[in-house]
Amino acid sequence: MKFNVNKLIKKIIIVAFIIYFAVTIYNQQKKLDAYKSNITAVKQEIDKETEKKDSLIALKENSSSLEYIEKIAREKLGMYKPNEKVYIDIGSANS
Repeated sequence: MKFNVNKLIKKIIIVAFIIYFAVTIYNQQKKLDAYKSNITAVKQEIDKETEKKDSLIALKENSSSLEYIEKIAREKLGMYKPNEKVYIDIGSANS
C-alpha cells in the first residue's frame, strides 16, 4: 500500500474549507438572529411611539374645545363658573 501525499493534502484542504464555511455560516446565522431580534424591538418601539403620537394629535385637536378648556381650568387651576356651588368632601380627606 502506497501512501499518496497529494491526495492527503487535497483531503485536508477540502475538510479545512468545509469547516471554515460551516463556522462562517454559523456565525452569520447568529448575527442574523441578533438583527431579527433587534428589528422586533425597534418595531415595538415604533408602534409605541405611533400610539403616543396619535394620542398627542388627539389632544392637540381637543385642546381648543370648550369642554377641554373647562376641564383643565377645574382640575389644574381650581377655577369654577360664577355662582357655581362647590362642595368639598372633608371626610375622605382625613381618611
